[in-house]
Amino acid sequence: LTSCGGAIGFALPAAVGAALAAPGRRVLALEGDGSGMYTLQSLWTMARENLDITVVIFVNRAYGILRGELAAVGAGTPGKRAEDMLSLRRPDLDWSSLARGMGVAAQRVDDLQALGRALQRSYATPGPTLIEAML
Repeated sequence: LTSCGGAIGFALPAAVGAALAAPGRRVLALEGDGSGMYTLQSLWTMARENLDITVVIFVNRAYGILRGELAAVGAGTPGKRAEDMLSLRRPDLDWSSLARGMGVAAQRVDDLQALGRALQRSYATPGPTLIEAML
């Protein structure tokens, strides 16, 4: 699933809808960490309904879409305060712990081979899974 037009937080609730609409088919949701923060509660719904969803969170520790929007309107290089508002640091988010706290199996991966193995495990296991992909 993907979003367009600068929408933030679309993939997780859309994955819930897709899984409800197509039971028996695994849904793959690809989401950035900043975008995922807007609809984090979707993980709880995935667990509660035991939906076959694989969530891959791409962790870049920033609101990347907002950086792009600033650039698109010609705002120039963000200053220190603006840069701090675009950051997802202090504290760093731990998506695996957040997911497990909502009842979703989760793991962190650091390279492409580990991501491939995590995807295979997720597709072979019923219910929701979150993969925290460190960029």
